[in-house]
Amino acid sequence: MEKESEADMSEERSEYLKNAPLGQASSYTEHYDPGLLYSIPRVESRTPLGIEQDKLPFVGEDEWHAFEVSWLNARGKPEVAVARFRLPADSPNLIESKSWKLYLNSFNQTRFDTHEQVVETFERDLSRIAGAPMDVALFHVDDLTLAAQRLPGECLDDLDIEIDSYTPDPEYLTAGEEVVEETLYSHLLKSNCPVTGQPDWGSVMIRYRGPKIDREGLLRYLVGYRRHQDFHEHCIEHIFIDLMRQTRPERLLVLARYLRRGGLDISPWRGTPGERPPEPLRLARQ
Repeated sequence: MEKESEADMSEERSEYLKNAPLGQASSYTEHYDPGLLYSIPRVESRTPLGIEQDKLPFVGEDEWHAFEVSWLNARGKPEVAVARFRLPADSPNLIESKSWKLYLNSFNQTRFDTHEQVVETFERDLSRIAGAPMDVALFHVDDLTLAAQRLPGECLDDLDIEIDSYTPDPEYLTAGEEVVEETLYSHLLKSNCPVTGQPDWGSVMIRYRGPKIDREGLLRYLVGYRRHQDFHEHCIEHIFIDLMRQTRPERLLVLARYLRRGGLDISPWRGTPGERPPEPLRLARQ
């Protein structure tokens, strides 16, 4: 049975997203303009989950890769690179993705003397809008560290189960008495943009130590995001909170690798203190 709260939450979000570039016609400037960046307060989506910004129940990062990064060198010759941005989960704001895309495009006809100057510019502008230090790295487009890999652990996707609910239901998350340490993953994650409704496709990995989670229930729960509207980052926080409340693991890491859209992909992760995701980790369809 679909939950009415999905529509209610979408209506609430429209109040603080109505001025965001997402879903609006935009002109694409080719000259550097940091004013294009637009922030979204994390608290808007965390409050309904009972998350207090000054008492986060997790550590984590939002890791972005940008594949359409270009600028001019001091002599006017184009440079291209892949950029990686890492934003800590305790930042007060996330950065709206379309504004990020518009900002990156504003480098296209802008001259920079060195790669270091480009990195410093990214770090300054993005840290200011997010309200926390942003870590930035540039990679050559032939860098093999960007090559595809597989998620570790056991895949849930071959489970032969019937599913008829496509909004998140934490009641599906149950655990037994046996304590285990395991890593599970699924490529069936799909959520939707809270502004445009466009689909966001991804893979999700769950690594935990604690009471053994029922796998069929976990897969039903994850597929439940198929009609859910929220930002990538908040979907992962939602999964983390529901798993902690329903199955009470000693340790937990939830990581998603979302597919790129508009030359940007995002891989948010949230974990209990001390948890870190495996690195480097990129999937074939990213």
